[in-house]
Amino acid sequence: MNNNAEILLKVENLKMHFPIYRGIFQRQVGAVHAVDGVDFEVYRGETLGLVGESGCGKSTTGRAILQLYKPTEGQVHFEGVDLVKLRGEEMRKMRRKMQMVFQDPYASLNPRMTVEQIVSEPLVVHNVLSGKELQERVKELLELVGLNPAFATRYPHEFSGGQRQRVGVARAIALNPSFIICDEPISALDVSIQAQVVNLLEELQEKFNLTYLFIAHDLSMVRHISKRVAVMYLGVVMELAPRDELYDHPLHPYTQALLSAVPIPDPVADAERSRTILEGDVPSPVNPPSGCRFRTRCPIAQEICAQERPVFREMKPGHFVACHFAEKFM
Repeated sequence: MNNNAEILLKVENLKMHFPIYRGIFQRQVGAVHAVDGVDFEVYRGETLGLVGESGCGKSTTGRAILQLYKPTEGQVHFEGVDLVKLRGEEMRKMRRKMQMVFQDPYASLNPRMTVEQIVSEPLVVHNVLSGKELQERVKELLELVGLNPAFATRYPHEFSGGQRQRVGVARAIALNPSFIICDEPISALDVSIQAQVVNLLEELQEKFNLTYLFIAHDLSMVRHISKRVAVMYLGVVMELAPRDELYDHPLHPYTQALLSAVPIPDPVADAERSRTILEGDVPSPVNPPSGCRFRTRCPIAQEICAQERPVFREMKPGHFVACHFAEKFM
């Protein structure tokens, strides 16, 4: 990535632990280590892809960045301001610049509100527009996302999944934010519709110079939309690199295993490539392994992996990896 690019978002040592309570007196007996020390930067105007298995903490990271969950520890600097320290009105003002497109278009839209009410809600809450101007803005937003403005009086149940997700995107861009977290925005949609929504996101990014954190587990779609990709496993970022560098030269055994599972349309090439099959299951985030999180399933794990947590270090320009033996793959 260009070193002169402006850093819009900087996440440092982000942790999100959910307490577990038991008994009559509700004593805390442990915690779910959903996110456990995440560091990355997002540059203005880029798309950073965040990938990993289900339950690895991707969505929780996104919500903790937007302060929908208050992080247990760490800092989230957005345009130079630490969001973790903001409260009340200060945080409310900051929210105008950050929005989220949620995963489930069926659950994220209020069934009792019309499309017009849903899309205009951010504008009303922040006292941006009212009356005729508000109606005009809603029409404009619906056209931007490829929906007929005449549908504004309809309710969410009258739309398909892809159309609902477009309504969600219209709501997200209503306040002209600079940063949008796309939390698996296509995983609940039909394959034929997925490309349309991704193309829409790309068009809007170009038009309004938007910055995306694109959370997904579809690696081929992430390769298509992202400039850089971060790979997460059990609450920790294992590898972060420019897109083509990560896909062509992965330096972490977990990334290699993930990429080896991506289908290739060429049957000859698919038959010739080597697969990395991971043994066992993902450990519980309530009691994660010591040292390296991935060591219990790693084909090259040694004793040091259990004793020391690997440092997230830069192996090549812009290519970071958390592995004691990353040099083996250079």
